[in-house]
Amino acid sequence: MEDQENCPLFQPIIQEDEMVFIDSQKASKSSFGEIENDLSTSMADGLKTIEAVHRQKLYGLNDFDVGVDTPLWQKYLNQFKEPMILLLLASGFVSICMGQYDDAVSITVAVMIVVTVAFVQEYRSDKSVEAITKLVPPSCHCLRDGDWAHFLAQDLVPGDIISIQTGDRIPADIRLFEAHHLQIDESSFTGETKPSRKHTQTIAGNSNMSERSNMAYMGTLVRSGKGKGIVCGTGIHSEFGSVFQLMKAEEPPKTPLQKSMDQLGKQLSTYSILIIGLVVLLGWFQKRRILDMFTIGVSLAVAAIPEGLPIVVTVTLALGVMRMAQRNAIVKRLPVVETLGCATVICSDKTGTLTKNEMTVTDIHLADNRHVKVSGIGYSDHGEVLLNGVAATEATDTALTLLVRTACVCNNASIRNGVLLGQPTEGALLAVGLKLGLVRINEEYECIDEVPFTSEQKWMSVKCRKRWLQDEDETIYFMKGAPERVLAQCTSYFKNDMSEPLVESCRKSLLETAQTMGGRGLRVVAMAYGSDKKNLTYLGIAGMIDPPRDGVFDAIQTLLHSGVDVKMITGDARETAVAIASSVGLTSTPLHTLSGEQLESMDHYELNKWIDKVSIFYRVSPKNKLTIVKALQERNHIVAMTGDGVNDAIALKRADIGIAMGKSGTDVSKEAADMILADDDFSTIMAALAEGKGIYYNIRNFVRFQLSTSIAAISLITISTLMKLPNPLNAMQILWINIIMDGPPAQSLGVEPVDDDIMKKKPRCVKNPMINLYLIIQVLTSACLIVLGTLFIFWREMADNIVTPRDTTMTFTCFVFFDMFNALSCRSQKKSILQIGFFSNKMFLYAVGGSIVGQMLVIYFPPLQRVFQTEALSVLDILTLLAIASSVLILDELRKVIFRHHRGRVKKKYGDKFDIV
Repeated sequence: MEDQENCPLFQPIIQEDEMVFIDSQKASKSSFGEIENDLSTSMADGLKTIEAVHRQKLYGLNDFDVGVDTPLWQKYLNQFKEPMILLLLASGFVSICMGQYDDAVSITVAVMIVVTVAFVQEYRSDKSVEAITKLVPPSCHCLRDGDWAHFLAQDLVPGDIISIQTGDRIPADIRLFEAHHLQIDESSFTGETKPSRKHTQTIAGNSNMSERSNMAYMGTLVRSGKGKGIVCGTGIHSEFGSVFQLMKAEEPPKTPLQKSMDQLGKQLSTYSILIIGLVVLLGWFQKRRILDMFTIGVSLAVAAIPEGLPIVVTVTLALGVMRMAQRNAIVKRLPVVETLGCATVICSDKTGTLTKNEMTVTDIHLADNRHVKVSGIGYSDHGEVLLNGVAATEATDTALTLLVRTACVCNNASIRNGVLLGQPTEGALLAVGLKLGLVRINEEYECIDEVPFTSEQKWMSVKCRKRWLQDEDETIYFMKGAPERVLAQCTSYFKNDMSEPLVESCRKSLLETAQTMGGRGLRVVAMAYGSDKKNLTYLGIAGMIDPPRDGVFDAIQTLLHSGVDVKMITGDARETAVAIASSVGLTSTPLHTLSGEQLESMDHYELNKWIDKVSIFYRVSPKNKLTIVKALQERNHIVAMTGDGVNDAIALKRADIGIAMGKSGTDVSKEAADMILADDDFSTIMAALAEGKGIYYNIRNFVRFQLSTSIAAISLITISTLMKLPNPLNAMQILWINIIMDGPPAQSLGVEPVDDDIMKKKPRCVKNPMINLYLIIQVLTSACLIVLGTLFIFWREMADNIVTPRDTTMTFTCFVFFDMFNALSCRSQKKSILQIGFFSNKMFLYAVGGSIVGQMLVIYFPPLQRVFQTEALSVLDILTLLAIASSVLILDELRKVIFRHHRGRVKKKYGDKFDIV
């Protein structure tokens, strides 16, 4: 064997330093003979097995290596690095040191919930890269050593010869050298809805992926026909491999909410240090022991940290996920729920997202210059064929019926129970026949011969005869195809129920009509018939389009008016993209468009200059989509990206929120996305966006309530301590207040229903901190009022510095009532309680009602009286406390009225520092 390996016959054709990589661009410009020579292979015999084994060592297996995954335990521990988590851990440690074990337990529970949820989200998002490995089929037909055999697809190497046929998934990038009626569905990759018709001719010049008709790409599906090709790209060296590499390199960015929580953690850390410093400084002025004051300061700082915040955030997001699921939006990562509320740009794929991904004839132009409109969508008889505004039937007009009859007979598709079997273009023509009443048209004719459509001739024809006629001379030809190619076969046109000679001026006019309809984004198909296929009679053209989805127009208009820009990204031609954009209301003046080729030629400066202005990106590649998302993010946009194909996966993963289609989406796009639209309905995004905005506002309302109540409690104890007054609250009363602060009343603020006018608000600026100047003023105002009111009751009740159970009961109850009214005012930052309604948040009513009942039990139930050291109060006492405590709500209602009337002036003077949500 050793001698055999040294023999020239067994020497590998490609040496280690001669690895040959041929990308699809280069392969499409080369003849298959040149590819055969460059890859040192044989189209007749394929590679020798020993050479294939050698190449596999050089090129590797034809699959995707997802790499060594980070251990799960390490991923879990990495979640503890977040600033908010570190701050909570520090406060928990201090609580343990100071014997506050109840606080330590609640902090630990909060940390574990948040860390576990974050870990699960990261684990699920990592699966997006692995999904692409499913694109490689398990086996294929390969030519080795002169024999065709069934091989594992992972064993393919450049230079292998493979065959493909209907139903096969392409196992590698191949340069075709045989193609018989071959059509390949590349929609999941190129974005083209129509299957690509393949040929073997060399393509001159540079071309985009959808134009390389002599190439077949890994992972695409053969819809019809058969062919053979030379493998020129395997594994990561294929076009799908480049997508895979880009996906591995991209990490999903942190959501705006995660960034806000990180920033909030840093803010609270800073404020905690300031509190400690202030208390120590006051103690130093009062000549107290510094260590004692430092201990008090630390206790106050820990108490100021809203340890219930992580739980509220998690619960609020989880409830948002549940509500969105009821609206057919499946969210995979909790923080993503809020991200949509910040989105400033939505980049939408066209096919299957804005449109239905089913062709529909909308216009027919007869050869005698009459125009016919067709209503209804889908592959059924729903709709009408309108001639002069009146519904037509088979007997209405000879010219119209003859054109539609031709379109139905010269057709290989069929419609059964509204389901199309065949090509969408042919299905659209059959649907017109159903609307006209041509139900059994195929039973009327017998097909004798057929010339199939090819990309070279761009027409198809059938030779038919009536089923009851046997005379060969009574045959008729029906033809359909590209207008210019069909007209080339015509010598007459149909006018006044007869054939008229087709003069040059008439031919030119008919071509101009076809070009005009094509310029409107319609896909045009011409029809002709006759007894001689070289002397046909021209009948006219049908124009069809992929119709917009229901509700898309209204959804886009709402988005645009709410400050969210919408950009279309498609693999289609410019004319088609512009037509669809116009039909869905995605227009601007002037309308800027940009092709993938133009995008690649731009430098960084030019792209930043134009990216905000462009509304339509056409003929784009997966790499182009990634470039668009990154460019928008560099312009400080929060980008939502929709898509359904593998070609969208990279951009879906990179975007701030990736949105995949649940019905038409590929597994790769669903794994890469953060959210899945179960009904493929673009308007579902509207509900999700409103939900996202509402969630952030609810979290902010909770922060306001917690901080104002915490600061009030801290200030009450601090002032009493510094002024050497008796403690106004005992330990059990403070514990009860903490339960209310972190318990049901606080939690219920997180489930406040979304405002009806939420979509009128602009997307929030993610750079603005959650705790801005406006919120600080609200917090301090409420806290000051709570402290003053509670101290007033305490001083009024206390006599001779002797604290009685009645004194603490009055003070304690006053503070609890202040809490309830404060929670009521925190339900909205902007609207009055009369506007949002007392009963709109039932959870809040239950929580506050339960807290008040609990307070009454503490006051009047003897066993609890002994525990909390309280005594019964009179009705007058309760009414007095309610009147004083309601001042925090009344003052906040006045504040809302004043700021609503002067919002514009305040905004102009202070900018985002007074951001009113």
